[in-house]
Amino acid sequence: MIDDLRADAKMIFNTNEGVRVLEDLQSRFCVHQTTFTQDSHETAFREGQRSAVLFILNLIKEGESSV
Repeated sequence: MIDDLRADAKMIFNTNEGVRVLEDLQSRFCVHQTTFTQDSHETAFREGQRSAVLFILNLIKEGESSV
């Protein structure tokens, strides 16, 4: 199951369109910057968004050397 999901994600995000979408998600959901705010609930919400994008990034990067 996870191998199929990984293969599907790699197929989608290795297209020009997929790269653009993934770059936008990384920017929009603070992958490379802090998500901290004074409101702990807002910080938790932002971390949840960031976590979803990190999951995608890890999914498409795992096992790259064996592909």
